[in-house]
Amino acid sequence: MDTGRLKELIRDVPDFPRPGVVFKDITPLLADAEAFHWAVGEVSSPFRGASVTKVIGIEARGFIAAAPVACRLGAGFVPVRKAGKLPWHVEAQEYELEYGDGRLEVHRDGVGPGDKVLIVDDVLATGGTARATTQLVERLGGAVVGLAFFVELGFLGGRSRLGGHQVLTLVDYE
Repeated sequence: MDTGRLKELIRDVPDFPRPGVVFKDITPLLADAEAFHWAVGEVSSPFRGASVTKVIGIEARGFIAAAPVACRLGAGFVPVRKAGKLPWHVEAQEYELEYGDGRLEVHRDGVGPGDKVLIVDDVLATGGTARATTQLVERLGGAVVGLAFFVELGFLGGRSRLGGHQVLTLVDYE
């Protein structure tokens, strides 16, 4: 398995979620057992020695990628969700993305001082959701050890918004 094979399994969906946006759909990659297993391993392995205590998955496809990474690293899984979806006391952060604004929330007790956190999502685009998530982690006292994505849309410059944190991506579209 290699990143070329992963790229073959990522489908372009034009004009979704709005006209002019080409959505990178990873569901074919997820449906391919060998590719999904390989991708999870590739995202996990660089962080094996980082003593990760929590892996954060960003709603919604980030949950799918982050949960098996957490299992591989022996860490807890923490969801970061859109506003109003979590049932407990939350910490919130506003953010911008390529087609609008939003608000992310995490349970206040999901991350705490001393936690070493890996943030995982499916796609790094403009970096808005990833940056908001790093801000949430740091506000709650956690340390971001890195961010990992299956796909990066490099032409949108999202990596530059992540404050020098270690960023790992498997497939890049320039």
